[in-house]
Amino acid sequence: MTTRPAAHTVDHELVQAAAEVARTRCRGDNHTMAAAARASDGRIVTGVNAYHFTGGPCAELVVIGAAAAQGVYELATMVAVGDRERGVVPPCGRCRQALLDYFPGLTVIVGAGGRLRQVPIAELLPETYVWADHQLDEA
Repeated sequence: MTTRPAAHTVDHELVQAAAEVARTRCRGDNHTMAAAARASDGRIVTGVNAYHFTGGPCAELVVIGAAAAQGVYELATMVAVGDRERGVVPPCGRCRQALLDYFPGLTVIVGAGGRLRQVPIAELLPETYVWADHQLDEA
């Protein structure tokens, strides 16, 4: 079993896992991004985007579903990598919000080349909106 890297240390094994999926599974215009997430127990879950002109899910969102299908409900770190050797790609705004809502303690790997860094998901949203904080309690 692989151990999880220390907090905020870049998980290079996770980046390599996403890059391998991008290199071997992303083909054509329908699958152009791969994502990998490390579960709190150390397992790695991967997925690819499902592009469609109506707005198919990003790779990060596919990983959330794939993780749940495997019984993984706590993700610690996530990274997305583009096909054709594009490297690490930060999550889009929709994914940032979904990742924060599902996993408020998640860290995300961002940056390029030798400047990769692992940051808390909340730092990627300038004025964080936490959905659960704005729900009305029903009496």
